Amino acid sequence: MTAPKPSLELLRALTDENVLRVLMAHDRLTRAEIATRTGISKPTISESVQRLEQARLVVDTGERTTGRGRVGSYYALAPHAGTALVASITPHGVVAEAVDARGRTHGQVRTALHADAGQEAAAEALGAAAARLDGESAGPLRLAVVSAADPVDRASGRLVHLPDAPFLVGALDPPAVLADTVTGPVLVDNDVNWAARAEYEHGCVQGVDDFVYLHLGEGLGCSVVGDGVVRRGHGGLVGEVAHLYTAGPDGQAMAFTEVFAALGLRRNSSTAVDVPKLLGVLDASDARAERVRLALAHAIGGVLSAALAFADPRTVVLGGPWGSHPRLIAAIREHLARSPRSVPLSAASLPLPELTGARARAVEELGSLIVRDAHPTTQW
Repeated sequence: MTAPKPSLELLRALTDENVLRVLMAHDRLTRAEIATRTGISKPTISESVQRLEQARLVVDTGERTTGRGRVGSYYALAPHAGTALVASITPHGVVAEAVDARGRTHGQVRTALHADAGQEAAAEALGAAAARLDGESAGPLRLAVVSAADPVDRASGRLVHLPDAPFLVGALDPPAVLADTVTGPVLVDNDVNWAARAEYEHGCVQGVDDFVYLHLGEGLGCSVVGDGVVRRGHGGLVGEVAHLYTAGPDGQAMAFTEVFAALGLRRNSSTAVDVPKLLGVLDASDARAERVRLALAHAIGGVLSAALAFADPRTVVLGGPWGSHPRLIAAIREHLARSPRSVPLSAASLPLPELTGARARAVEELGSLIVRDAHPTTQW
């Protein structure tokens, strides 16, 4: 049976997508350059550029080629095609920026917070940052991608209250906070999941489709990646390992988060790990420091053993402010080598991986929105 031929509208839509995608990768191109990069004939490209100009998605920059031969016009993606909001909510504050479809940043707003700032302060900081960036951008904020240092409900995008969470800002609802400034979808996920995506796409586990990313900082978190996809679970709470039972300093089973209390490594009046104090212990060479390192290796090893049993990863990535400390990794490797199952360990390689991962997703989603603008009724 002969397959049906694609419709003219679909062929035009595919050509227009090729033109838009190549312009998202370059500041400006002539029609001849677009044809060369896409492998599509120049007459077909010329028709596509004309359609996209009429749709106000592509603009003639007013610049012309020089030298011998016919003069060519340079075209670029229309600046008013819109931007995406990227925001990170951490114990230290809110960082927000607007990015375009080429991944360029158009303004950034930083607002300091303290660990127990609360829901209202975090909401105010996020909303104010979005409003400011919306006013400074050439086009609308068409979508938002938010990274939060708290559990995130998969269905609603609201932050989730779990017992003893050190940075909780209540049931903060980023989609509701951003409803007045962002015209399209608001995607919210936990910062560890964004960090895992960043390491998968740009960092130490490129090409590794099955891995576990364990974040060790003031808070404790884990991301499970299977078949190249972050597994979020029914409610979005996959990887919330703080209350997973593991070996305590004296061998007694206890919640992972309680290990740090037993070792005296929590901040005063908080369930957050005292990172400066812990790093001091990891750097020290006395007998007490060695005992603490071994206790941490056993506790973390217990958490990783559970992850190996349930997720069957090819490798484990250790990230966070103290997760990639060489002495700690060496101690964990030694512990896992004695367990029934062991996998390679590697240190996370990217600075601010959660923002990198969220930014990459924002650029991807914005590009898809712009492509759909050209043919909103076409079935892709």
